[in-house]
Order: sequence, then structure tokens, then C-alpha cells
Amino acid sequence: MPKKTPEDFEYLSNDPNFVPDPEIEKFMEEEIARAPRDSDHLAQRLRDNTASSPMDAGGDVDATWEDVNNSGEESAGGDNPTPDQSDVEENAHAVGVNFEDNEELEFIDKIDRRDRHRHELDPRSKTEDDSI
Repeated sequence: MPKKTPEDFEYLSNDPNFVPDPEIEKFMEEEIARAPRDSDHLAQRLRDNTASSPMDAGGDVDATWEDVNNSGEESAGGDNPTPDQSDVEENAHAVGVNFEDNEELEFIDKIDRRDRHRHELDPRSKTEDDSI
């Protein structure tokens, strides 16, 4: 099989007839504009949002970890994960489960052990009106 050269590949950006979808272009510009640009901005986000942290988004500082208690879209286990949220250990830590480097990933067992002694799940922790 002959080796391909760069000219053999078709790139959309090199195609003069390619017209990008304006909706996707707008979305990408909004995402780029929202991304932190410097460490001072991240530090300000951390000071302004004390109820959550990037750890809630699997360690991804670019995610909208501030919304973890509202929508949770980009939180660990959310319905809109970001590419940086592929670290299993970081995601597990975000939900209160920790793994050692060479430990088998028995996630359900870990969660069961984590929840076994949780105060909120103990029926005796509830008041008369079923609040905690």
C-alpha cells in the first residue's frame, strides 16, 4: 500500500466550497469566550464559588463546575462530560470514592461501603417532619 501524502487528505478548512454551520460557529465562540484565560480568573472563580470546586467536575478546571449544585451538566457523572473528565480516579474522587493505583475498579462495592455509615441515610437521623 503506498504511503499517503498530506495532499491526499481532504481537509474542510482547505475546501473553498465548505461553509461552516453558523449555529456551531456561534456555539464554539461562546465556549471559547467562557474558558478561563489566566490563573487570576480561575482564582477569582474559586473565591466566588465556595460551594463547589473543579474537583466536582472530575478535576476539569475548564468545566462549569460552579453549576454542579444546580444543573450538574458538567459534573462528574453529569450528562455533558468534557474531554478532560476521562480520568477515572478523579471522577471517583468527585463522588466520594477513592482508588489506589493498582486497585481493581469495584465501583458499586466502594459506593455501598461509602454509604453504609452515612448520617443522612440513617433513619434515626430524620426529624418528625422527615427532614435531616
